[in-house]
Amino acid sequence: MKNVFKLIPLVALVIFVSAFSNNVTHDHGYDVGDVIEDFKLKNIDGKMVSLSDYKDAKGFIITFTCNTCPFSIAYEDRIIALHKKYAAKGYPVIAINPNNPNTKQGDSFESMQQRANEKGFTFPYLVDEGQKTYPKFGATKTPHNYVVKKTEKGMVVAYIGAIDDSSRNPDAVTETYLEDAVDALLEGKEVKIKKTKAIGCSIKV
Repeated sequence: MKNVFKLIPLVALVIFVSAFSNNVTHDHGYDVGDVIEDFKLKNIDGKMVSLSDYKDAKGFIITFTCNTCPFSIAYEDRIIALHKKYAAKGYPVIAINPNNPNTKQGDSFESMQQRANEKGFTFPYLVDEGQKTYPKFGATKTPHNYVVKKTEKGMVVAYIGAIDDSSRNPDAVTETYLEDAVDALLEGKEVKIKKTKAIGCSIKV
């Protein structure tokens, strides 16, 4: 009986740690299989954009990116190419700048407009005002990428991570993780590689 009473504090500790761990995991943002919340963010044209605006979309390529990070700059042309390839197939790109412009002046709204114009972005480039959206996703880098699929439950996360395996040099790419994920979804197949490590600059708060 004494041994039983000795075990009670230990069991309580395990339950507490388990509950705390579950909360920490949730606080880190969406995981593969999670249903994401819709958002409404300002585009560079001043209009508010939500995922629900895209009635015919099968899903989205959501990329948290910015003007100033060398990794984001290196991926700009590839992000443009992704939108060009997949928007007509039902998976448009939605780019979101999560950086605090007070910390990184090169990521101001006006700078976003200028950069989008220079590069000829044909996809939304949204500003995460108040930095409320990127924490829900659990994004930590620019770029940090999410592929979500429209289902009866809502928009479900199918892939999280990097666009490919060569952050600086597009000519050295051997693994196209994000494209492979979207291709699998379009073919009604399971995504083989669901998570990779996002390589980039830390989000500026």
